[in-house]
Amino acid sequence: MAASCVGVGIVGAGRIGTMHARLLSAEVPGARLVAVSDAVGELADELAAACGVSALDTAQLLGDPDVDAVAICSPTGTHVELITAAAASGKAIFCEKPISLELAEVDRALDAVERAQVPFMVGFNRRFDPAHRAVRDAVASGVTGPPHLLRVTSRDPEPPTLAYASSSGGLFLDMTIHDFDMARYVVGSEVVEVYARGAVRLVPALAELGDIDTAVVTLAHENGCLSVIDNSRQARYGYDQRVEVLGPDALAASENPLSNTALVADGAGTRRAVLARFFVERYKTSYLSQWAAFVTALNEREPPPTSGADGRAALVLGLAAGRSLEENRQVAVTEIG
Repeated sequence: MAASCVGVGIVGAGRIGTMHARLLSAEVPGARLVAVSDAVGELADELAAACGVSALDTAQLLGDPDVDAVAICSPTGTHVELITAAAASGKAIFCEKPISLELAEVDRALDAVERAQVPFMVGFNRRFDPAHRAVRDAVASGVTGPPHLLRVTSRDPEPPTLAYASSSGGLFLDMTIHDFDMARYVVGSEVVEVYARGAVRLVPALAELGDIDTAVVTLAHENGCLSVIDNSRQARYGYDQRVEVLGPDALAASENPLSNTALVADGAGTRRAVLARFFVERYKTSYLSQWAAFVTALNEREPPPTSGADGRAALVLGLAAGRSLEENRQVAVTEIG
């Protein structure tokens, strides 16, 4: 792999793959987009043309000597086979979350990565958000003192389509999995126990899929910290993403960035700009920082900062939350694996 510029091939030309492709083709120093692949050829052709690169089938992309790293942005059910194929091809791997919905399949993928000794990174981009990272740094540096309470708020502006929800793995494995990772990352301590409550308050049809749209999850960490995650699939005021840590010495919190800093005050009250509408707008900076970290790790031959073990741990917490909801009890993480 050339140290000066990392060639990336993207598998998956849907919403997340398109976002990554556009960033890599124009805004990530030290990386360049080489090719795009998708099971739907027309999608790959369209995205490749927009980015000025080749549209290849997956086998061609994995065999392309100009591709140093493969970004797996396809549906979750395809991840494990793509990971094993990319590992066998000797490519570095970036994989969007979750690695799989099944723990045994995650272990199979990570075993392939370990045997091939290729770099592997999971796309938990929120770790790279400047505000969230500042909260984590306040804990890690001791500014807050030992954390007592963590609150993570994560609310989407509108529910997903039923077609998407039917294959997403459900709220805990699709949406809350980011928050499980943030809890481990910010607190700096593993979770030992999970208790979840959930409801269908917005989209009745989700109940028919065995899914929910509203949830509160409580986590107990090894170091004694308690974390509370609240999720909603519909916040009409915008994409709401906040993290707050309370320790004996200080509070550290991240707020939502507004679309601009203007303030308007009149007789009717005080108004500010709206929140970002969804993750692409809210987290662009974090996605760019994530790619920068991946490129740096490859060039310096260091392990990428969000590992397969991080992806596995977040899935375990999601599975524990699902069991807790189903059985209405606290679930020890050791029950899952």
